[in-house]
Amino acid sequence: AVVSTQSGHYGRDILRVWYAMIIKEFRVTLPLTVDEYQVGQLYAVAEASKAETGGGDGVEVRKNEPFSDHPLYGSGQYTYKIYHLKHKVPGWIQALAPTGSLEIHEEAWNAFPFCKTVLTNPDYMKDGFTLSITTWHKPDRGVLENVHELDGDKLKRREIINIDIANDSIRSSDYKKEYDPKEYNHPRGPLSTPDWKETCEPVMTCYKLVEIEFKWRLLQGKVENFIADVERRLFTNFHRQVFCTHYKWGNLTMADIRAIEDETKKELDSQRQTEELKGTTDKNY
Repeated sequence: AVVSTQSGHYGRDILRVWYAMIIKEFRVTLPLTVDEYQVGQLYAVAEASKAETGGGDGVEVRKNEPFSDHPLYGSGQYTYKIYHLKHKVPGWIQALAPTGSLEIHEEAWNAFPFCKTVLTNPDYMKDGFTLSITTWHKPDRGVLENVHELDGDKLKRREIINIDIANDSIRSSDYKKEYDPKEYNHPRGPLSTPDWKETCEPVMTCYKLVEIEFKWRLLQGKVENFIADVERRLFTNFHRQVFCTHYKWGNLTMADIRAIEDETKKELDSQRQTEELKGTTDKNY
């Protein structure tokens, strides 16, 4: 580890230290086609955003626009969001965080079937925190060994986590019967057998490479492990919702989705200011 200090911020930066990042690859297999998932994912993002927004907290959409000729990602849809999290993190983080610091900025380049998402805290931690999620969506059962083409060093440090949306345990506070794949009595459900991932058709897998850097020494390990646990929880709950709402979005087009996103942005701006706090809160940890 190499300590980094900056003049003018000695009391804070003496705690800053550079470590190798945490690298986890989450693999989420679903009984959908890749094309279906593109629609279902965006539909579920809109619904989940509304469910998590109120009481000043939640999602603020700043930009949602096409991009083209990106040097790395080509063309697709760019989004820039701010997550207001004052009441959505554990009490020990709230106690340490100054007023206004619990805002996470997210930039995402959705060049489906590839997607790159980067989350930062530019107003407070600046370069001290980065969470990067690189995703490939593939028509398989999660068996590709190195879809992200990691080099030898990153491969050694990568931990693979396979998520089973039907059989993995979830918190009682997260459970909703309408999002339980074992209770989903629509086409392609229920997912009631232990080996459903090996037998379902169609099938696809989200390969989500999560890289976490938190460069404040005294909090680094605790915060990085907390974030990794939150990502697993989010990926599990979110994809349960994607699958179990297939009957709602299965006939939608991408044009329908863009219209829903435009309307959702307006709703989120209103909800954050006028509705009560809802969704995940500090009491859920």
